[in-house]
Amino acid sequence: MRRHRNVKIVATLGPASDDYDTIRALFEAGADVFRLNMSHGGHEEIRARHNIIRDIERDTGRPIAILADLQGPKLRVGTFKGGSAEIEEGQPFRLDLDEAAGDATRVQLPHREIFEALEPGSTLLVNDGKLRLKVDRCGPDHADCTVVTGGTISNRKGVNVPDVVLPLAALSEKDRADLEFVCELGVDWLALSFVQRASDVEEARALAKGRAALLSKIEKPSAVDAFEEILAVSDGIMVARGDLGVELPVQAVPPIQKRLIRKCRAAAKPVIVATQMLESMIESPMPTRAEVSDVATAIYEGTDAIMLSAESAAGQYPIEAVQTMDAVARQVEADATYREIIEASRVSHLSTTADGIVAAAREIAETTDVVALCVFSHSGSTALKVSRERPRVPIIMLTPIVASARRLVLSWGCHCVTTQTVERFKFAVVSAVRAAKAAGFAQADDQVVVTAGIPFNVAGSTNILRVAPCDERRIFGAEGD
Repeated sequence: MRRHRNVKIVATLGPASDDYDTIRALFEAGADVFRLNMSHGGHEEIRARHNIIRDIERDTGRPIAILADLQGPKLRVGTFKGGSAEIEEGQPFRLDLDEAAGDATRVQLPHREIFEALEPGSTLLVNDGKLRLKVDRCGPDHADCTVVTGGTISNRKGVNVPDVVLPLAALSEKDRADLEFVCELGVDWLALSFVQRASDVEEARALAKGRAALLSKIEKPSAVDAFEEILAVSDGIMVARGDLGVELPVQAVPPIQKRLIRKCRAAAKPVIVATQMLESMIESPMPTRAEVSDVATAIYEGTDAIMLSAESAAGQYPIEAVQTMDAVARQVEADATYREIIEASRVSHLSTTADGIVAAAREIAETTDVVALCVFSHSGSTALKVSRERPRVPIIMLTPIVASARRLVLSWGCHCVTTQTVERFKFAVVSAVRAAKAAGFAQADDQVVVTAGIPFNVAGSTNILRVAPCDERRIFGAEGD
């Protein structure tokens, strides 16, 4: 099951991908990570999908990462007489706490926190930004607005407040229950919605208690503004371009995407580019040229992973969507320009012994006939640093910790292998060589680079590097081990 690309593919599961055969086909087509969307489906449905993924992992013998995406608080207007109303540009429109059905002049907004944060001049977006309101006057229970962009407003449409940091926790009561459920279930990653500040991530970390890695979704302007602080307390990042494109001018999103990817790579933390990547494949077996270009751009920028949402969860062609992403990724990574861009954006990070070992391993791998870079890593921290280097040869991450192997599946280039605990470096080399040959990365007459830490099985202790032959007889015949 070796992948012939480095960027990873995240596939969301849903009604179109809800059984063993389909999920297995998605995995074989190229999906590395499966996303469970907690906005859709009850706990038993989520449990069933989780169990199927673990069955496939057992049957294929390869670690698979599972990402549970928490819903986050949902801000919505109330209901209307007749279900909807028409509002016109320039007219006044009021939002308030009154539960009475709305009309063309007002509607309930059952979120007192929003009124507490609003100021005159604030913008309110309704229904994914299709309707735009400007606040003229506001109080603790109302906001009098002018309609900037009119249209049909209907029951329970979503509301975005792009230019205000809302006094809302990123975790609703539903999210807290979902978080506990999926952590007990054994997911590898938690995606946090509605992140506005670093404290939102710290709250989730206290609840997760180390049972899952935390991935912050950047979907609000306030999160972009506080990105450095959010990145510092997160294990990974998702660039959620759909919501960003609602709350920010659409032309602002591409440079933000590029900037966030580079910051994540510098921090050695995986980043996913998500939303509407192959949107037309929900109904079409072929993507548009613009979509293919969009996917390719994210790969050229150095993202760790690209994600399918409705395409694989509810679309008519889920497997074809994964196959398309896989084909685009392989084509881009075979382009000499891709390698030029990746290497030009590499920044030196030499602050620890592990940093030096990793940089040396990459240089050796790229200037000799070494065919793979094998990393023994307990927690996964050294493998993340190797991934940051974006080496030209495959990365084989070996660990006795299943949870570490699964989490590293999300990172660029990491082929993850679970091994038995080893106590001597010579046996680590043997394990690395066997893994490289078993996965088709090496033959008996090849060489690999092996990095590890002595003493073994101590997180963050990487301090040794060896260029090893793939002929085991030569390994055991070597002196000095």
